[in-house]
Amino acid sequence: MDLLIPDSGLLFWMAIVFIIVLAVLWKWGFPVIIKMVNDRKAYIDDSLRKAHEANEKLTNIQKESESILQEAREKQATILKEAAETREAIVQATQAKAQAESSRLLAEAKAEIEGEKQNAIRDIRLQVAELSVQIAEKVLRQKLDTERSQMDMIDRLLDEISVEHKNGLG
Repeated sequence: MDLLIPDSGLLFWMAIVFIIVLAVLWKWGFPVIIKMVNDRKAYIDDSLRKAHEANEKLTNIQKESESILQEAREKQATILKEAAETREAIVQATQAKAQAESSRLLAEAKAEIEGEKQNAIRDIRLQVAELSVQIAEKVLRQKLDTERSQMDMIDRLLDEISVEHKNGLG
């Protein structure tokens, strides 16, 4: 049991050494340790503060990027809308121009057809008139082949002219 119970002299010297070590630590060791702990605590606090600031900046940057992205989407929509309106205007203008051109060409074609029709009618009338004169000439030659028939025809024509002349004057 001697092992479990220390000698009183040993206890005394152990107590003295403990007090001396405690005093040395108290004087020079603990202040350095406390200073290191306080420095470490300050470093951690500063790091946490910087991390918090960085997190806030990141949040602000994310908000700004979302705002910029939304603005870009709005501008894109506006540009697309303007492009669609411009395209529609160009298509309508082109259609109107094409319609006007087709109307003009149709009117020109109708006028040309009408002119050709009038020319054809004039040519037909001339041909009919020539044919009529030729036919009349042939008929008259057959009817007026004798001198007596010629004199009868002249008398009849003079009578008709005189009647028309009296009716026209009276």
